Amino acid sequence: MSQVIIIGGGLAGLVSSILLSRNGLATVLIEKKKYPFHRVCGEYISNEVVPFMKHHGLYPDTADPIRISKFTLTAVNGREAHLPLDLGGFGISRYRLDHFLFRKATASGVQFLNTTVNSVSLEGDRFRVATDHETLEGDVVIGAFGKRSKLDKALDRSFIKRRSPYIGVKYHIEYNRHPDDTVALHNFPEGYCGISRIEEGRYNLCYLSERTNLKDHGQIPKMEEQVLSRNPWLEDIFSSARFLFDKPEVINEISFETKRPVEHNILMCGDAAGMITPLCGNGMAIAIHSAKLAAETVTRHLKGASFSRDALEMEYAAQWNAMFKTRLWAGRQIQQLFGAAWLSNAAVGICRNISPLANYLMKKTHGKPFR
Repeated sequence: MSQVIIIGGGLAGLVSSILLSRNGLATVLIEKKKYPFHRVCGEYISNEVVPFMKHHGLYPDTADPIRISKFTLTAVNGREAHLPLDLGGFGISRYRLDHFLFRKATASGVQFLNTTVNSVSLEGDRFRVATDHETLEGDVVIGAFGKRSKLDKALDRSFIKRRSPYIGVKYHIEYNRHPDDTVALHNFPEGYCGISRIEEGRYNLCYLSERTNLKDHGQIPKMEEQVLSRNPWLEDIFSSARFLFDKPEVINEISFETKRPVEHNILMCGDAAGMITPLCGNGMAIAIHSAKLAAETVTRHLKGASFSRDALEMEYAAQWNAMFKTRLWAGRQIQQLFGAAWLSNAAVGICRNISPLANYLMKKTHGKPFR
């Protein structure tokens, strides 16, 4: 029986592991942390994934996902605009969703290893994956190790050689002044902050900031007080909400540079293949869709009459680029409208006064429902 090794247990890793195992392929998923745990993430998922998730029994009906149908944008000065979301989406914490999918994967026969991967190499026709505890062999390796990993350094990926100016910070809060059906994006100098409802009456509060903000103010609380709170909407949140974490979840050096979907013969999936800017709110949907693409392509080639690694890699790269490359590019262009006072005010003006253009830009970063 062929074996697939998946490195990383986020949405891309979990969903691809479930599909591969259900298709009869021996699948090992390596994740350094134990479920459930929190991740820096906006925790809003576009409804484009719902037909697929329901078809495969992966939609978390019992986890109380929150329906979201509206979008609010505010400029640094607090000026606001409101738009309906074309497809809409749902809110659920990664703590709950990942644990739900982990249980589905375990029931599907996926083998989980809690360890760290140190190196991956293709030797002959087999991969060797060296972890802290053992070396595994497999026919195919899927890289689903997220936004930034020490494995990126080990593989000498080009984007990892250049410093990124961004940090991401996430909280869960209790806050009674935000509509349950709305995801909001609040601009502040050199950054933006999203808020949306998740389960149990909580809200996800997650922001992206340039590192210079933190460098100038020394500590995250000071930066939030002096920079984020220049937006009156954020000032109200940080002064009146109840923050539920002992400390925020933080990730440094977030990169939106172009990545390649296949590197060193590894099929990259989710954020490891390319990350859409958080303001587009589609990172989770792209991770799930790319997992479907990877699993179907690997299954087709490993269960075919003959196996050609070159054909597998070429097909996956071509399909990934056709599906996601334009969306990621559009997200990088739209991001240039955010993070500065006058640009954020202009973006709000577009949403308020030129709604067809705003809807067009929104659609450029969204996919279509799939199954």
